[in-house]
Amino acid sequence: MTNPLSSGQGRTPVTVIGLGPMGLALARALLTHGHPLTIWNRTAEKGDALVAEGARRAATVAEAVSASPVTIMCLKDYETTHELLVPAAEALRGRVLVNLNSGTPAQARAAAEWAAAHGIAYLDGAIMVPPPLVGQPGSVLLYSGHQAVFERLQPTLACLGDPRWLGADPGLAVLYNAALLDLMYATMNGFLHATALVTSAGVPATEFADLAVNWFMPTVVMDASLVEQASDLDKGDYPGDVGTMEMNLNALEHITRTSVEQGVHSDQPRLMQEIAGQAIAEGYGGNNYLAVFEILRRPATT
Repeated sequence: MTNPLSSGQGRTPVTVIGLGPMGLALARALLTHGHPLTIWNRTAEKGDALVAEGARRAATVAEAVSASPVTIMCLKDYETTHELLVPAAEALRGRVLVNLNSGTPAQARAAAEWAAAHGIAYLDGAIMVPPPLVGQPGSVLLYSGHQAVFERLQPTLACLGDPRWLGADPGLAVLYNAALLDLMYATMNGFLHATALVTSAGVPATEFADLAVNWFMPTVVMDASLVEQASDLDKGDYPGDVGTMEMNLNALEHITRTSVEQGVHSDQPRLMQEIAGQAIAEGYGGNNYLAVFEILRRPATT
């Protein structure tokens, strides 16, 4: 396939389809960096401000994708993307499609297969910041798919945030997205449950939060246990010289009992306690807490 970005002068023209809060942020970042911009949205009025700033509004999806060598999709799911793009497939042939929807790795791979079958260069991606941070220093967007396509498009993608290519498998970006959000929700739920425990004794959440964040984030609690020991997860080696699963189970039992005593919801610590107990039952009692990874990595039973 020829490089659709290699001709012309100045910034690469880009089409953005989908003008929810995130799509609007992407479009505005591209405009700010001088990219000729074409937009399309089911509710056309959502693009009024962008048109006033210099964007061109297309009447149809086919017209929108025909206007630029690169189209960025930012819709709610892959089903909606497929519905809109099937009638415009021929207009997309020979162009680049960047899909920034939320979904699953299987959906991303299916979208990449569809694109390849129609002669469309394809990247799948995930936006790891909220809309106000798109295009700002420190923002990160993840991409997966053909490396050559990513490298050609990288200067344009850099307008949206730091572009990270994860590999040729188009499902990797959404897989990383799910994994990072899993970490975020687990961490947030841990903080919220911890706050519920402390506030049950009349301590203000603001007072606890200051201590909790300063204790948790910049110290060995995160750095040593998660970063330095990540290689142990790859090797399946969980030395218990500085703490065993049995010791951690004891702590988890105390958290569960304290939750009950304080009248705080106890399902979350109880689940962690059960997983640690399962690890001990399977022979990991003398290993450190990271050995629960061997339980968590197993296929789902339902």
